[in-house]
Formats: sequence, C-alpha cells, structure tokens
Amino acid sequence: MADRQNRVGSKIGGAGVAGASESNVDRRERLRKLALETIDLAKDPYFMRNHLGSYECKLCLTLHTNEGSYLAHTQGKKHQTNLGRRAAKDAMEKPDPLAPLTAAQQLALKSSTSTAPTFKRNIIKIGLPGYKVTKIRDPTSRQVGLLFEIAYPEIGQGIEPRYRFMSAYEQQIQAPNKAHQYLVIAAEPYETISFKVQSRDIDRAEEKLWSHWDVDQKMYTMQFFFKNDQRLLSSSRMESAPGYSAPGTQMANPLNPFHAPMRTAA
Repeated sequence: MADRQNRVGSKIGGAGVAGASESNVDRRERLRKLALETIDLAKDPYFMRNHLGSYECKLCLTLHTNEGSYLAHTQGKKHQTNLGRRAAKDAMEKPDPLAPLTAAQQLALKSSTSTAPTFKRNIIKIGLPGYKVTKIRDPTSRQVGLLFEIAYPEIGQGIEPRYRFMSAYEQQIQAPNKAHQYLVIAAEPYETISFKVQSRDIDRAEEKLWSHWDVDQKMYTMQFFFKNDQRLLSSSRMESAPGYSAPGTQMANPLNPFHAPMRTAA
C-alpha cells in the first residue's frame, strides 16, 4: 500500500497531496455551489431538458447528466467564451437605438403598425388539380385569349379559387424573362398552379376578363383576352377598307383612264 503521509508537502496526520483528478472534482463542486447561489435555471435561455431526462446547453451544444453538471459548465471557459461571442454578434446585428431611422426603416415601421399581423396556417397539400386550357378568339374584335377550366373535387369547405397575374420578375422559380408573365390560380388544399403566358396587356373589361366558380360541379372557369396590338389593328382595318389591295399589287384608280373599265358599244 502506498505511503500517503510521508509525501513531500504533506502534513503529519493528514492525507496525501490530491492528484489532478481529485482537484478537478473539488473545483467542479465548488463551481456548482457558487452557480447555485447566483444562477436561476428558470431564467436561463440556454438551459434545456430533453426527452431522455438529461440536460443540454443550447449555446455550446453540450449534454449534462444533472443540473449541477450544467451549472459547473456555465462557469467554465467554453461557455463564457460563447457568451461573449453571442453578445458581440447581437450588438452588431442590433441597430443603435440613438441613431436616426432611415427612410426605408420609417416606411417599414409605418406599414408594420398600420397593417394587422398575418398568421400562417399549416395546411396539408393534396396535389395538383386537373385543368384544361383552350385558345379562343373574339369574332368581333379579333382579340385572342385563353379559357381555363380547372377541377377542384376535394376543395375545402367554404373556399373559392382565386387568381392573379404575376410578372416574371416577381416569381422565384424560373429565370426572369420579360417576354412572359404568369397566371397564378390557388385553392386550398390543392397546390397552387401557374400558367406561363405572353407578356401582353390584358383587357380588363368586364365581358373580357371574368371568372366563375361552380359550387355543384366543383369547376372553376376563368377567361381573359389580350389587348390588340395597334399595328395589327391598323393593318386589319386597312385591309377591310374599300379599294385596298395587298402590298405589291397596283391599286385601281377610277380617275386614271388607262385603268378605267372598258365600255362596250351599245
């Protein structure tokens, strides 16, 4: 058996000099008692108890068997260093309360105070609806348009499909192309669908742009027409004008005797 009383530095009648492991145990115990007197675990934002009954430090991502072990960890170098880093990061991200607000911040503050808070609902999507797209033309104005027929057999109670036109720069799925725009149609719990159409002006007249929701058949119908291009419209009017001939052909002039119709003798 080792002689612990006659070690260098030991006193007569006392135990031997403690080793490194015993010193660590004693230090952790003293730190735990000190933390119990100064720290309230109910107010610690980084203290968390998991489903296994052990304790975790959300700041350092460490696992502890009991509260004393966590309290001793909070007094350690690793936890104190991470606290300093988090405080420095929060100070950089948080603006100075004495600094004047910029124009963008003032506008955002006014909009946030004037509008009511929105709450996101967790709805399980059930897939894409069936649809049919038909190209149409107005026989009077010669405008071209599209007719959409979308079936929503499992639509939610009291929900009516909605639509809106979205620019190519507003969507975040495909690369923006100024030659196209998107028609977006949504109805819960179905996935939102969109159709890529030409980036032309939409005729907003009531008889040109309309939608109808058939509650009995669960069918949503939407129709719109593009505005006619002024160049195409002027050319079509010119073609329908009397005396017009296609380009490359000579127009008949009734005042020109060489193109006048031949008169037959009686």
